[in-house]
Amino acid sequence: MSSAPPRASALEDTLVTGYTRLAASTPNRRIDLELRTLDVLLSAFFLILLSPVVLVIAVTVLIASGRPILYRGQRVGCGGRFFEMLKFRTLKPGAEERIGQYLGEELVRRTDAELTAIGRWLKATQLDEIPQLWNVLRGDMSFVGPRPIRPRFFAELARDLPAYWQRLVVRPGLTGFAQVRRGYETSMAEKLAHDLEWIADRSVRLYLRTVVVTAFRVLRQTITRHP
Repeated sequence: MSSAPPRASALEDTLVTGYTRLAASTPNRRIDLELRTLDVLLSAFFLILLSPVVLVIAVTVLIASGRPILYRGQRVGCGGRFFEMLKFRTLKPGAEERIGQYLGEELVRRTDAELTAIGRWLKATQLDEIPQLWNVLRGDMSFVGPRPIRPRFFAELARDLPAYWQRLVVRPGLTGFAQVRRGYETSMAEKLAHDLEWIADRSVRLYLRTVVVTAFRVLRQTITRHP
């Protein structure tokens, strides 16, 4: 049985464990079961529907930039649980080691310099995130929620933003209020405000509206931006 990386293990034993207890003490809401049902139904449907697209993208990434086809990154999920988030690889080999310590606008700038040719298009259209449908089906993520974050950054932001731990109350999302309303360059404090609004007001209506708005945006970006 494999053990967690030392850094993640140390974090789980200290900061995240404390916030996990806070999240666990938050009362369960019936809406979460309804949203989880929608997650399972929609993720299964889209995984089947998009399977030809997944195959084409996988082969294209393999031919254009080699292996690995998928990026696997550790993230903090609901209740402080760590999980492995999946994406189609969009960056050059070794990019994670070169830019993994950055966050916010600096990360956006450095990521842009590391993008492969096909990766730039995949990221611009958000098609690189299709494998996260598997994360949604497994229960690691939801369609709507705060975007998943690396353990080291969760620790830093939880110290700087006292309400940041509340993101642990819900599953991280493929999309969310912050992504629909704002851009990548938005400050973490402003993104948190949108995330907290979702956590407080989450409902089937808001869930479906956010999914539809995101779907139209991805479709528009896919049509207007060519690899």
